[in-house]
Amino acid sequence: MSKRDFYEILGVARTATEQDIKSAYRKMALKFHPDRNPGDKAAEESFKEAAEAYAVLADGDKRARYD
Repeated sequence: MSKRDFYEILGVARTATEQDIKSAYRKMALKFHPDRNPGDKAAEESFKEAAEAYAVLADGDKRARYD
């Protein structure tokens, strides 16, 4: 199973600033958080994907390696 592009997951361009990435992640986290969507497995998976994408893109070293 191949992973989706982290930029695509968060809906930001590859040239996005750290602030853009943070903002996009927060919006997705609010939308898909398991506490807001109890029992919704699709929302839970989207939340996990967004968290993983943010973990990589928010860290300068990890983002450089990812790019």
